[in-house]
Amino acid sequence: MATYTININGEDQSFTCDENMPLLWVLREVLQKTGTKYGCGIGQCGACTVHLDGNAVRSCVTPIDSVGEAEVTTIEGIGNAELHPVQQAWEELQVPQCGYCQSGQIMSAVHLLEQNPNPSDGEILDAMSGNICRCGTYDRIKKAIRLATQLSEDNNQLP
Repeated sequence: MATYTININGEDQSFTCDENMPLLWVLREVLQKTGTKYGCGIGQCGACTVHLDGNAVRSCVTPIDSVGEAEVTTIEGIGNAELHPVQQAWEELQVPQCGYCQSGQIMSAVHLLEQNPNPSDGEILDAMSGNICRCGTYDRIKKAIRLATQLSEDNNQLP
């Protein structure tokens, strides 16, 4: 067991756990941040996507020992004061069906728009290809990312 202090959503969190515990389980079981979902456990479905120093990563395959001093952002850290443009678009277009994959989808979409505020349809498909939606809402997801781009421009919310 080791003691860690990591920054999650702008706040330092201290805890003790096994150094090989995946970040996903630290978030969900140790820190009770349950917005990040378990999907496959091998980093292939995207349900567990979080940001580590601004990069989208699969938390199910990220050992806590590798986090170091990086800042972790979870779905709970997106749009704190008001909805993020991606969340606004998701809501407006009623993207979720079952909703299970949506936190990972949103985290990947936010990362995409932070890297590329006006992606082409091909760039959206490439960026989102690592996120599986078992309900098949891919068309709504793409439309929501397009809408989030417009909302971001209207509100000057992305870099």
